[in-house]
Amino acid sequence: MTKLTQEICVACRRDAPHVSEEDIALLRPQVPDWEIINESEVPKLDRIFKFADFSNALSFTCSIGNMADAEGHHPRLITEWGKVRVTWWTHKIRNLHRNDFIMSAKTDQLYAATDPNSTL
Repeated sequence: MTKLTQEICVACRRDAPHVSEEDIALLRPQVPDWEIINESEVPKLDRIFKFADFSNALSFTCSIGNMADAEGHHPRLITEWGKVRVTWWTHKIRNLHRNDFIMSAKTDQLYAATDPNSTL
């Protein structure tokens, strides 16, 4: 299987298939720190990233925003002092798509590349 971080997002249409339970079983090991949550009957990938202060959290948020624009797939981002909550799902299909796992893996990669002194 290709590493998710090496893949790019593909444009989704409203009739795009969501990931199956079998797909999730294969993809989850590549994003083990992400939780699948359910909001208003829509499954989503969710994770909180911790930082030493607001400035570093905001910088990480901006990095995710730049990556999201480049990939054409955008998360919900909540930035607070010392943490950033990131939630990925595919709005058009109101479900999870492979793109969400790709972007979660790329978000993890961005976090791993942050200055170690910027995180707790």
